[in-house]
Amino acid sequence: MVVRTRIRAIMVPLTLYVVSGAVSGYFLWTAKNGERGTVAKLEYKASIAQLRDTLADLQGQRAKWEHRVSLMRSESVDRDLAEEQARDKIGYVDSRDVEIFTGAIKH
Repeated sequence: MVVRTRIRAIMVPLTLYVVSGAVSGYFLWTAKNGERGTVAKLEYKASIAQLRDTLADLQGQRAKWEHRVSLMRSESVDRDLAEEQARDKIGYVDSRDVEIFTGAIKH
């Protein structure tokens, strides 16, 4: 009887410590690796930084195109731009022109 009481006196607190340690470990692991943990937070920050870079590039392209469109819409159309667009559309090249190819040929 004394042996059982002594074993129970040792095993009950030991079991409680093991269970509370396992629960604490689970919560710590979830806080680090879970759906909203620190690892996911770092991945979200990297994704946000990449998307902001993409947004900045797209805003730059939009500003460039808005400028070109404003040149075509204004009261006095930029002659060089209009000539460039017309030659590009009809495929006309003057024999006195110097051509510089910068990319793939459009068909």
